[in-house]
Amino acid sequence: MSIFDILKTVTDKIIEVSNLTKKFKDFTAVDDISFSVDHGQIFAFLGPNGAGKTTTIKMLTTLLSPTSGEITINGFDAVSDKNHVRSSFGIVFQDQSLDDELTAYENMEFHAVLYDIPEMARRSRIEEMLKFVELVDRQNHLVKTFSGGMKRRLEIARGLLHHPKIFFLDEPTQGLDPQTRNHIWSYVRNLSKHENITIFFTTHYLEEAQEYADKIAIMDRGKIIKVGTVHEILAATGTKTLEQGFLALTGSEIREEEASGADKLRLHRGMWRGR
Repeated sequence: MSIFDILKTVTDKIIEVSNLTKKFKDFTAVDDISFSVDHGQIFAFLGPNGAGKTTTIKMLTTLLSPTSGEITINGFDAVSDKNHVRSSFGIVFQDQSLDDELTAYENMEFHAVLYDIPEMARRSRIEEMLKFVELVDRQNHLVKTFSGGMKRRLEIARGLLHHPKIFFLDEPTQGLDPQTRNHIWSYVRNLSKHENITIFFTTHYLEEAQEYADKIAIMDRGKIIKVGTVHEILAATGTKTLEQGFLALTGSEIREEEASGADKLRLHRGMWRGR
């Protein structure tokens, strides 16, 4: 272990954000925010549509450069050391990003090649992760034959192939039925508990954040307005549920509707709109 690796272990913070700002011409999407995430923590990042969550995540994952401020991921600077940062995390995007014309195994193998997983270790690692998400028996099936829940599980397996320290999940259970959502969270909690992987997720299902998050950051209008545990947020707002606390802090409400046979939640500032 190098002296640099030893120094990185001194802090228990795997994500550190300090005075982060992102401007697009005259519009400030992210306005001088600061927060940190501990190693192995399940961290929920919540906010109404347009709050600045997506812009923040794009900066954390090196897709956007900040206007000002600092981001440290796994001890590496997200601006000057992008390659080390990228190798430190896995990600499941909100929109499906698999190749439907490839098999599950081929999707996994393509990702393994991109991350330079040695050929000798590649097959065993792919099979290990497919077993983890209970898809090893479907590894030679085309992804276009998979259900939405199966695709999500495959994306989770793919994002974990290179042994990331941090796993970003952007709306990981959106549009899935309750049983599949529970299965997804079973995998996620197992990762955090047994492999000490830090989970950073966004969701519009506030009951997921209330049940699974160790810590929550609520963002609104480009600013972090509250960071704390569920208990701390409820105590600060004098509310009984995270949904009520969220409404008290942001002036936004959440409602649930049935859409195409799946539960969906939609977030709007101060009002509910139908489809």
